[in-house]
Amino acid sequence: MTDPVITLLIVDDHPVVRDGLRGMFESATGFTVLGEAANGVEAVTRVAELDPDVVLMDLRMPGGGGVDAIKELARRGARCRVLVLTTYDTDSDTLPAIEAGATGYLLKDAPREELFTAVRAAAQGRTVLSPAVASRLVTAVRTPAPAADETLSSREREVLVLVARGTSNKEIARELFISEATVKTHLTHIYGKLGVKDRAAAVAAGYDRKILG
Repeated sequence: MTDPVITLLIVDDHPVVRDGLRGMFESATGFTVLGEAANGVEAVTRVAELDPDVVLMDLRMPGGGGVDAIKELARRGARCRVLVLTTYDTDSDTLPAIEAGATGYLLKDAPREELFTAVRAAAQGRTVLSPAVASRLVTAVRTPAPAADETLSSREREVLVLVARGTSNKEIARELFISEATVKTHLTHIYGKLGVKDRAAAVAAGYDRKILG
């Protein structure tokens, strides 16, 4: 039984970038590019028309940026996952995009296979955060070091490591022989101890605090 084809919308203000991404995905099995958009406003319209599984979203675009588009897609309850492709790992829009609801972040110079793997993970709702981007995010999510009694337990560390690998709650539960409800409880504790709100920010904080290598 073959895996289902993942449908994509490519959003970038540079035609050359869109053409390159389209060519890359159309040459690989398991992906179908449904369309393109040149800015965030157009992206929201195209998502409504095409209903893609994953949106590859640039952040800074004339005529409508990626962060606003992500917020609007979330407001509309769009089912697509948004994977941000940013040119610079210093992009100051990255944290706002996390907060807006993006599933993950990669740099545009990521290798083909890394990008393919990231899109597959995003389609399954997994957090995708490249170490290079995470290292830049940590300055924004950095909080005072936790007190001794606020450090992560060994089990919480195990959960965070698996989250950083893009592992779903269901898979974490299976690997650690615990229930999904327990996984969610561990994640709630991790977020509280690290002072973050979601999986991507937890991974970034994990790199910052040397919990993750």
